[in-house]
Amino acid sequence: MEGAHSPPRRVQVGAHALEGDLTLPPQARGLVVFAHGSGSTRRSPRNVQVGQSLHARGFGTLLFDLLTPEEASDRHNVFDIALLGSRVVETIDWLDQRAALARLPVGLFGASTGAAAALVAAAERPERIFAVVSRGGRPDLASEVLPRVAAPTLLIVGGDDTQVLELNRLALRQLPQGAELAVVPGATHLFEEPGALEKVTHLACGWFAAHLPLAAKRSPRG
Repeated sequence: MEGAHSPPRRVQVGAHALEGDLTLPPQARGLVVFAHGSGSTRRSPRNVQVGQSLHARGFGTLLFDLLTPEEASDRHNVFDIALLGSRVVETIDWLDQRAALARLPVGLFGASTGAAAALVAAAERPERIFAVVSRGGRPDLASEVLPRVAAPTLLIVGGDDTQVLELNRLALRQLPQGAELAVVPGATHLFEEPGALEKVTHLACGWFAAHLPLAAKRSPRG
């Protein structure tokens, strides 16, 4: 039921056996897949905090490492958006191979460079991705695919993160109708200011609640 908490389950995702933490509340209404930013991992405390609020709303979450430990040691890979995007696609396909997960509508939550990876995956798997949220993201790094992102997309940026805010404004113009930009006043890139991450969480939960259909009523898109 909504508000119930389930412990995360360790999983290995896809052909590359990417390490992941899967949390499924009873009767989950949808599943949000997280794509962390450069220099971070599935244990990003900010993403974990957002995930906990999603659990309280009845959403499942999958936080996973986009790269193997060996790949992550090469800094070039950390900024390879095509590679990172392919790993998110691989993860979505992995979900579809599991009956309990394949029925769930999927949303993507990306931070920093992970937001670009999430948008690449949304463009590649439009029939499975129903909503995207970017936190302090770099959607401009996925500029070539932005016009193909069918899922409603919310770009959340700190008001004092001026350079990234301008890049998000430019990216918003490339996204199809239905995308929105939400600015958190006084927040910087990591939303470390008091109350800033709570505002991010509130916005993200509301976006997924509005745009992910109920699992029982989901029908194929395309």
